[in-house]
Amino acid sequence: MPNLIDPVELAEALIAVPSVTPATGAVFDVLEQALKPLGFTVHRFLRGDAPDGPVENLVAMRGEGAPHFGFAGHLDVVPSGEGWSGDPFVPRIEDGRMIGRGANDMKSAIAAFVAAIPQEQAQGTLSLLITGDEEGPGAHGTVAIIDWLQERGIAPDCILIGEPTSETVLGDTVKIGRRGSVNMWIEVPGVQGHVAYPHKASNPIPALARIVSTLEDWHLDDGNDAFPPSNLEFTEIAVPAGAANVIPGAAHARLNIRFNNLQRGADLVAHVTEVAEREGGTVRALISGEAFLTPPGLLFDLVVFAIREEVGVEPVLSTGGGTSDGRFLIKLCPVVDFGLPNATMHKLDESAPLEDIRALSRIYSRVIAKAFGSKNPSSRT
Repeated sequence: MPNLIDPVELAEALIAVPSVTPATGAVFDVLEQALKPLGFTVHRFLRGDAPDGPVENLVAMRGEGAPHFGFAGHLDVVPSGEGWSGDPFVPRIEDGRMIGRGANDMKSAIAAFVAAIPQEQAQGTLSLLITGDEEGPGAHGTVAIIDWLQERGIAPDCILIGEPTSETVLGDTVKIGRRGSVNMWIEVPGVQGHVAYPHKASNPIPALARIVSTLEDWHLDDGNDAFPPSNLEFTEIAVPAGAANVIPGAAHARLNIRFNNLQRGADLVAHVTEVAEREGGTVRALISGEAFLTPPGLLFDLVVFAIREEVGVEPVLSTGGGTSDGRFLIKLCPVVDFGLPNATMHKLDESAPLEDIRALSRIYSRVIAKAFGSKNPSSRT
């Protein structure tokens, strides 16, 4: 039996609550109020302190035993920025699209999943794992949910993440893995001085330039059947502001490496550190996550079948794009990301077509039905 939640109306209610990362409070109230009438037991807990917290996390569960199917997502959003055509937290519908911060990434997907949940299930466990810290550092979000589950001996069999993965049309891309990501900050110290007296100073810029040149020439790998080649990009080069006749006292660079499963974050940091130290530099690094790949299996089949049956699209199985909380959840079980077309995520006037929200809910309904053995997925939405 279908539930009576309209995915568009629930998406509007979620978007209407500002929840810039790290998110807590009212936006989780809205979700809890939608889940409790469906028979879910809702657990909410805060983790972390300022500036990266507090972060609210929600685990909602219904049923018991196997199979255990999980859905993961986040209610936090990135800051809206200036230049919207209206209030980013007052959702509005124009030309068949829902406009508002989080409409694409990813409050609409959460609403679509909740609307897809049947009123009852005959067997197994259905859970939602929702964080308020996906768009932030991630230190107190999904990692805390994983700790909460493991402390209680709870282990989903598979997890679907509702990130916006589709590229052109709904259903054209499913993420079966993600590249790893590491940020690094390089500092080369110098001795400040007058440009007319270089022997009394030490210019750090040439040393930093050599580091940059060496790393730009570094061939990491050629990729493999599942992943593209690993890629290093410099994102900042800077020296302290000064006069035109002053040799700076330090020079800085920042880089990011998106890497495949041929690499490990620690090894990449070690190599960059070795290059920098040859020139007297130091490196600080933050590994956001390692590359992961979900092997073919039941979860693939559930999602691909549902997409094919509902919208007639044969999805590409991809590992491209940015990271997701799948980098943490893969420790528990197989993980797949699938959601709306992502053209407007993080942009001004972020939006999602209403029909895509409804169709996504129907796809999720088919996934749930297949996961629990039903042959009659709801087509109400």
